[in-house]
Amino acid sequence: MNNSLIKSFFQRICPCESSRIFQKLVFWFALSFLLVPSNGFAQAECPAINVKIQNIDNNTGVIACAIFDSPEGFPKKFLRFASKVMITQIKGKDASFEFSDIKPGRYAIVVIHDENYDGELETNWLGIPKEGYGFSSGAEVSLSAPSFSDAEFTYDGGDLQMIIDLNY
Repeated sequence: MNNSLIKSFFQRICPCESSRIFQKLVFWFALSFLLVPSNGFAQAECPAINVKIQNIDNNTGVIACAIFDSPEGFPKKFLRFASKVMITQIKGKDASFEFSDIKPGRYAIVVIHDENYDGELETNWLGIPKEGYGFSSGAEVSLSAPSFSDAEFTYDGGDLQMIIDLNY
């Protein structure tokens, strides 16, 4: 007997048999996707500049972290001139920020511990900071705030880990 004759014979006897087989195949095919490890299809993490802030003196206020792509407004006018600004509540002695969607280039970062929520680095009458601050590339304050070139770093578009210590 020929295979096509056998198939037509079974389809006449039980037309729903082929439908049941098809349903079982679809079921097992779908189930096989549920059993595949999820990391096999996970999207790769987006490259970013990850900044960890250390030495936060207290939990009062917020930590603001701003990334600049040019010297304009650096570091004092970050709310107006920074290409991205992130603010977070303080929990413990550390904070972290992730700047994603950053194109390769030269950047500088400023961080302030804004204890009084005014969006500025509070200073005394001599201009000496009364709140915590920090800069990328280990830039330090001498008689004035560091320049953009002092805090500048090159970003290649990959994943970059950076630690900035706050000074009080």
